[in-house]
Amino acid sequence: MALQNRGLMVRRHPGDDGPLPQKTPLLLQMEDIPMPAAGPGEAVIKMERVGICGSDVHYWQHGYIGDFIVGESCLMGHESAGVVHEVGDGVTNVKVGDRVAIEPGVPCRRCFHCKTGHYNLCPDMAFCATPPIHGNCSTYYKHAADFLFKLPDHVTSEQAALLEPLSVGVHACGRAGVAMGSNVLIMGAGPIGLVCLLVAKASGAATVTIVDLIEQRLEMAKKLGADFCITSSTSETPEQLAARIEKTVGHQADQTTECTGAAPCVSTAIYGTRSGGTVVLVGLGRPKVEIPIVNASVREVDIRGIFRYCNAYPVALQLVASGKITAEQLDLFVTHRYKLADAATAFETTLNAVQTNSIKVMIEC
Repeated sequence: MALQNRGLMVRRHPGDDGPLPQKTPLLLQMEDIPMPAAGPGEAVIKMERVGICGSDVHYWQHGYIGDFIVGESCLMGHESAGVVHEVGDGVTNVKVGDRVAIEPGVPCRRCFHCKTGHYNLCPDMAFCATPPIHGNCSTYYKHAADFLFKLPDHVTSEQAALLEPLSVGVHACGRAGVAMGSNVLIMGAGPIGLVCLLVAKASGAATVTIVDLIEQRLEMAKKLGADFCITSSTSETPEQLAARIEKTVGHQADQTTECTGAAPCVSTAIYGTRSGGTVVLVGLGRPKVEIPIVNASVREVDIRGIFRYCNAYPVALQLVASGKITAEQLDLFVTHRYKLADAATAFETTLNAVQTNSIKVMIEC
């Protein structure tokens, strides 16, 4: 019997070829899609788990992120793991039957950035579920074999799918310089703020303080190991909030990861970081924001950006495989699970994260 492949597609409404953002969300539906075949250097994976990212929901709701615009349609999903179903010529790192995590971005491997180890900055990066590149929330999916990572027997497919957001945390903490004994501040307790928390603690941080407006997110942060959980208020200025954080914790942060993208939080991150410390901008907000740049400059607070991650998947896998980030923590992190046939409901759950009290929503393929 021939194998069938189905996937979760966002699709523009019939006859809709107008400018984006549009007033109504794109169509979100399960569709029959072609069965992939492995070419040289490629592998076909029978998908097992796919996590939903905020970017997936944004494409569904708005049809674009920055310069990446959904044309007619795009298959969603990029936080994923599965079992190798077929390999193409020249593939030696994995074989049929291997359980693998899938690093979703495949660079050109030839440009300056690729050759100097910063392949996340490759201008020709093909990244899953970033139009026009299709994602992998499907039954079967084809990917470059050298961006597949074989899993130890004790690492589950769900844990492997979480390596994608964990890799963001690895890259962010690496750019920040988080190390043993660090005092870390995290602005925002959404999924990315929480993975930064997990990685910072696994890296030996002495204290991790996390700040958010939403109490239920801070409750999860406490369960995941945060030392201080501080509820922010829209009535406070960034300076006032930073002063309250310092008074509560007893010191300013050595390193801060800003995971919201909101301008007041970026300012709080700068004010809340010690002189000579580092602020890493992880969250993406408006293209232009006003921040206290002179305060940062005269105190030699370094401000760094990140874009996704590079060379982080092996580190994330080791943190999970070794138990530095525990199975119990990852199980808490995944708050909702759905079958592939119910993927649309999974997206609704993620869209209404505050009301559904969801952190990471996982789809079983």
